[in-house]
Amino acid sequence: MSYVFLALAAVLEITGCYLFWMWARMGRSPLLLIPALVILALFAFSLTRVDVAYAGRAFAAYAGIYVIASLTWLLLAERARPTLADLAGSALCLTGTIVIVASR
Repeated sequence: MSYVFLALAAVLEITGCYLFWMWARMGRSPLLLIPALVILALFAFSLTRVDVAYAGRAFAAYAGIYVIASLTWLLLAERARPTLADLAGSALCLTGTIVIVASR
């Protein structure tokens, strides 16, 4: 179940941050900040659902999922292909996530 919450956290964080990006870097409406803040609060809450004893461990485990989600965003939303180095690095990060969550 922890992996579901980690994946949900990644989707929420990237979505909320991208709304900020649209406002600050793309000149979109500041009204985007309202859903961005709600989404980022849901992101933070989703990390509390990860089944580990300490917050730092949840954050560390999340990092690997976030890397993969970010590269997926790169591919799907920005239409740029991840490099071989991107894929290798994300595989290493995912391995770390699995080790951290499995050792809880």
